[in-house]
Amino acid sequence: MAKRERVVRMSVEQPLWRALTAYRLITMVYAVGLFASAYRYFDRPWIAVWYLALLAVWTLATIRKVANAAGCTKRFLVADLTVALVGILLTPLADTHERITAGGPTLPTIWTAGSVLAFALKGGWRWACVASSLVAAANIVQRGEPTRDTVHNVLLVWVASVAIGYVVEVARASEATLARALEIEAATRERERLARDIHDGVLQVLAMVQRRGTELGGEAAELGRLAGEQEVALRTLVSSGLVRPSRVSRDESRGALVAAYDDEDDGGDGTGADDGAGGEVDLRSLLAPHAGSRVSFAEPGSPVPLPAPAARELAAAVGAALDNVRRHAGEGARAWILVEDWDDEVVVTVRDDGPGIPAGRLIQAEGEGRMGVALSIRGRLRDLGGTAELVSVPGQGTEVELKVPRGRTQ
Repeated sequence: MAKRERVVRMSVEQPLWRALTAYRLITMVYAVGLFASAYRYFDRPWIAVWYLALLAVWTLATIRKVANAAGCTKRFLVADLTVALVGILLTPLADTHERITAGGPTLPTIWTAGSVLAFALKGGWRWACVASSLVAAANIVQRGEPTRDTVHNVLLVWVASVAIGYVVEVARASEATLARALEIEAATRERERLARDIHDGVLQVLAMVQRRGTELGGEAAELGRLAGEQEVALRTLVSSGLVRPSRVSRDESRGALVAAYDDEDDGGDGTGADDGAGGEVDLRSLLAPHAGSRVSFAEPGSPVPLPAPAARELAAAVGAALDNVRRHAGEGARAWILVEDWDDEVVVTVRDDGPGIPAGRLIQAEGEGRMGVALSIRGRLRDLGGTAELVSVPGQGTEVELKVPRGRTQ
């Protein structure tokens, strides 16, 4: 089956990764050039040469690692920060004490900030706090004491990395919101397209079959009745907008994402309901199939989420109520389903225009072992912590009101 929606990506974060890659290359060249201009003042220049060679190889070899969040793994971040910390701690072995106390640079110089920024881009401001604190501790150990210049430099790196990490977290949240908006827009466009196609073709044919079948009578009338039920069911499905949204991006670094998927991934029931034990289901998707030529379905314009087990039990209770309508009120009776979504509970009302139930009939039925209302309806609602109220007046039909409280259903 064709995909529903094309993939759309846009990222605020990705340019930051490209900037970090350029920063690491530039600062690596800067560190090598700074040493080359002052190597004669070092006590052990061979230590600096060995470390800077390692730094250059590491920076060039890991260009792809810092190209995006996917490649920048936790293991790489730890190794990268280790390279920076080792360079800081090796500085007293390579440089003279006088240059260090005079405020001379460490071997990696400002390349170290790139490692901290990688933590900020990958994990946000909390990761940046950890990385910058380790760099601060290494600088203090290297200097021997927290001088004013050291504290100034450390504080600058700490504030900058935390600020960038916070901005990245805000950008990710914004992109997730945008992705959700794109999903809703895509689902709306798809629903409108389906509505046009169905209205122009299938619904018109079904309406014609129903009309002609009624006119011809006999077996054609039965065919027309079935066509009418399918027409009502299709109209209900299209107008309710029960189009399952596509999946959101799993990797925020890739930006806002509307992932394409096949319809057969819906779980096999065609409703788009999540059958997972811990997920939520839109109750409308479970009740919409009951709509037909003699069953009207009224629902809110927004989803009615309930835990999957509770939604299925409530839908089963509604199905049992409709079975009672067909069994006791006759095939010609009409029924109405009304769904109400309140803050503290969900209320589903099933009403029919049948002859009603005589007084005492339900108690008599229970005594005869007929437990349809007692178990299939009231029993299900009782297990959910809800209630099922049945009101019937002879000659005026029957109304079943099912209430399920929120926060108590499992």
